[in-house]
Amino acid sequence: MSDRTLPHLALSAHAHNREGLHRTDDAWLAERWADPSTRVLVLAGARLELVDGAPRWLSPDEAPDGERILLGDRDGVTRFAVLVDPEDAPEGEWVGLRGAFAHLMGHHDEAPWLFHAVGLAEWRRVTRHCPRCGGVLEPRRGGHELRCTSCGRPQFPRTDPAVIMAVVDDETGEVLLGRQASWPENRYSTLAGFLEPGESFEDAVRREVLEEVGVEVGRVDYFGNQPWPLPASVMIGFVAHATSREIHVDGSEIAHARWFSREDFGRATESGEIAVPQGVSISSSLIQDWYGAPVESSGW
Repeated sequence: MSDRTLPHLALSAHAHNREGLHRTDDAWLAERWADPSTRVLVLAGARLELVDGAPRWLSPDEAPDGERILLGDRDGVTRFAVLVDPEDAPEGEWVGLRGAFAHLMGHHDEAPWLFHAVGLAEWRRVTRHCPRCGGVLEPRRGGHELRCTSCGRPQFPRTDPAVIMAVVDDETGEVLLGRQASWPENRYSTLAGFLEPGESFEDAVRREVLEEVGVEVGRVDYFGNQPWPLPASVMIGFVAHATSREIHVDGSEIAHARWFSREDFGRATESGEIAVPQGVSISSSLIQDWYGAPVESSGW
């Protein structure tokens, strides 16, 4: 990976102290909630409110009633999220996390807060009953644990690891990009897929590339990672070194794939022949790192 600052890395450069040791300290939680400097992000389901394109942070006095989640502290300021039913949300511009990406490009320090809050909100939205007995779940530990009121089984937020990779041909310097069947004709990106049980990240890269495009991969180099709570993933990025070139798309996940030289890629993106990820995604970073320069593209 080059020394250039890449978008997905910038989003992880301002991590907050999650105050895990204080999640069961009711007196500390009450003290921080009572502090007027504390900031609160309200989430309706897993959607947040934007004001002039930026996430709206409130004081505790302004926040509505709802389930409180401790996010943590940075620079002496504690932050919480409050979860409310979407039907109880006031009038406003409520968007999913993708709707805030344009703001995050200029305010990287907010990304860890939003990823943390939205990830927990998504978890709470889909985790309604105990998977063992179907009992009622009660939030604990500052919103980071659910415990069944019937059998006592605890539930914790889950994160599904996914691999994402730039497949490269070391002899030609080309990169392999694919288009999902559901995408517009000109949209291309790196390949990706979820880790399966008992599988290493490197083996997942090799399996996914072979399954999706029929290309064999040898060496797999780690690139970086990115939280991706859409709804509950972390993207583990790799550069996959191809040992074959013939493409056979699976036809279900990938409708078309092709090799690009840097010259062909630059011409295709500048002309609008293809559009590739832009902004904060690790896919964009993988492509930029291979290309060696910012990518001029209509983006998506």
